[in-house]
Amino acid sequence: MARHNSFLSGDRAFTQEAPSYVYGAPAPQFGQQPQFGQQHYGQQQFGGQYGAPAPQYGQQAPNPADLEAMYARPAATGHDTGRMTMPDVLNALTVTLGLTLVTGASVVGLFMLLPVFGGPNGAAVAQLVAMGALGIGLIGGLITGLVNAFMRMPSAPLVIAYGFFEGLLLGGLTAPLDAIYPMIGVQAVVGTLAVAGTVLVLYRMGILRTSPVLTKIFMVAMLAYLLFGLVNIGFMLFADVSLRGGMVGLAVGALAVLMASYSLVMDFEDVERGIRNGVPRKMAWRCAFALTATLVWMYLEILRILSILRGND
Repeated sequence: MARHNSFLSGDRAFTQEAPSYVYGAPAPQFGQQPQFGQQHYGQQQFGGQYGAPAPQYGQQAPNPADLEAMYARPAATGHDTGRMTMPDVLNALTVTLGLTLVTGASVVGLFMLLPVFGGPNGAAVAQLVAMGALGIGLIGGLITGLVNAFMRMPSAPLVIAYGFFEGLLLGGLTAPLDAIYPMIGVQAVVGTLAVAGTVLVLYRMGILRTSPVLTKIFMVAMLAYLLFGLVNIGFMLFADVSLRGGMVGLAVGALAVLMASYSLVMDFEDVERGIRNGVPRKMAWRCAFALTATLVWMYLEILRILSILRGND
């Protein structure tokens, strides 16, 4: 394929199509027999549990009853072979993204409940909670994100920690906005799920796919998006003015949502490629990390668009 998620591109099993690459060993060339002892990752050797053993020299061949019992055994699943399957990815994503949602919702709920029960003092504590969650989430998410991105093999605890820190970040950003624009956080979550669900359906229908042309456009747009972000940070620091407001902010936000949607398509392709190439089950956590990062980006952009629209009401 033309493009791969940057969090998955470090492993060739996610960037090369089978059978050109099989995790752990190169595939044999056309007309070439596999080398002795070579096997696909997680596959049993000839004569293992899921295949009938070859009779050795001078050894009696298995009788029909034994062969029938062997062939009647159930086929090996991903759990048996140790390879990653789609349920593995979904389970890891549910844990990581679910923790992000629960943590973010807890921060928002605490921010709203403290003033109710604590009065003015509770409101001051709520502001500190939001600022603390934002700061801890930003630093922790950056550190765990970089560590997860550059690790050779993924670590489930580190991916889960990334989901937790991202939840703090999203909660710290959403809570003050939700106090100004009630239910904006729920609207952003629904909008993110709607966009991601639409992308998934269109991808499964074969309508959305990556291509070299679209990838070049994506890369140019991504560079322009990052450059605009740096310029905006400069204006905010030295002129106390944000360029992410009004029609310009809406246009940039819409472009960012489109880029996040294309990145989601790349994520789906990389996950399917990894499953076909027989990567270890542990790689499901790397897929969950990449998908969570893309969905968090999409949520932030949709939240910004909603805040601009509701601020103009």
